[in-house]
Amino acid sequence: MSVGAFVGSAAVSRVLAHGKRVRLRTFTRADMACLAEWADSAFVDAMVGSDFLYQYKHLYHRRNDLFLDLLLRDGSQLNALIIPVRGSGAPVGFVRLFNINLLHGYAFLEIVIADPHSLRHGWGVEAGRLMVLYALESLGIRRIEAKAYAYNRLSQNALLRNGFKLEGALRQACFYNHQYWDILVYGLLKDEMEEQRKKHHVSLFSVDGAEL
Repeated sequence: MSVGAFVGSAAVSRVLAHGKRVRLRTFTRADMACLAEWADSAFVDAMVGSDFLYQYKHLYHRRNDLFLDLLLRDGSQLNALIIPVRGSGAPVGFVRLFNINLLHGYAFLEIVIADPHSLRHGWGVEAGRLMVLYALESLGIRRIEAKAYAYNRLSQNALLRNGFKLEGALRQACFYNHQYWDILVYGLLKDEMEEQRKKHHVSLFSVDGAEL
């Protein structure tokens, strides 16, 4: 199955996965306003430094239709909004798989909680878990890699809670608060994903809406 079969449309969103705290759904044109706000957030830049938001702001120059078309057609990435199960239905951030390689079965994971008031609710942890299990069940991914700034303990803990293992560090690869910091590299393998699947009940949905 190709990634492109799962990404939805510009007008109608589709739920990819549902957990106890959050659900993941695809982007639509109406969500571009959130993306614009997050791209300007100093908090998001400090905590994650998202290449996704950098592309939107600096390479696509906020051209919403063009960027949304990229999200819907690029088979090397899968992006979803994080929606708390209880609340207004407004997204609190996004989670994405990128550099997806179906031939070799690997991908990279990025989790962004965009509002500091939305931290410590477990939303990022569960969103990461949902996307990992979606990658395992729907795309056949066998290895996922993720990175975290050495000063961002919340991101590190979120990865560890989802079974990721620390594999190394990119030494002094980022500059924050007047000093250089390492970027830590984490990895998760298929058997470790399957352990997470056994521990946590989540609902994953195929392209036709059927539960996997």
